[in-house]
Amino acid sequence: MEAFFQPIKLSLIVSSLALIIVFFLGISAAWLMARRKFKGKVLIETILLLPIVLPPTVIGFILIMLFGQNGILGKLTNFLFNQSLMFTIWAAVIAAVVVAFPLMYQSVKTGLTFVDRHIEDAARVDGSNEWNVFRYITFPLIQKSILSGVVLSFARALGEFGATLMFAGNIPGRTQTVPMAIYVAFESNRMTLAWAWVLSIIVVSFVMLIFIRKSA
Repeated sequence: MEAFFQPIKLSLIVSSLALIIVFFLGISAAWLMARRKFKGKVLIETILLLPIVLPPTVIGFILIMLFGQNGILGKLTNFLFNQSLMFTIWAAVIAAVVVAFPLMYQSVKTGLTFVDRHIEDAARVDGSNEWNVFRYITFPLIQKSILSGVVLSFARALGEFGATLMFAGNIPGRTQTVPMAIYVAFESNRMTLAWAWVLSIIVVSFVMLIFIRKSA
């Protein structure tokens, strides 16, 4: 029984950690890109959105090149933590963050485009700093967009397979998430087990959507 719930537990942990990271990174990046003008903005935004169109295996390959033993970030993590991030739960989190980030970013940025700038400017005239303008005016006005980004990002992180398989591996109890567990069960013709994991993900997704709809 524990072996059955382990991939579910791991998937929820990875998706939740990825969502927390994506939440702050996505909102920050969206605000910066929507409210600031600078050279190379189009190029940077294109890079931020690339994971939407890149095959998961390409993302996994890039992550290996960056965080692998000979990669720039890989050497840094080895120096700081005396171990590699590859084939750890953090590798799965990083993969989930990369694929989920564009969905959070795009959703929030779209919401920001519909915010009346005159309202924000009026608050600045009254003496509010940028943080207070965002906290008390901008954030409440884009809550639905943020909520949409949260749902899409969590769902994308929960269903991530290709990049995670390449970068984090498929280690039972350590990096094996539900999508990989389903694949292994299907390949070994354990259809009952595969269906059980499929239904568990459907239930989690269904409950999450119901909660979001009631909160909206």
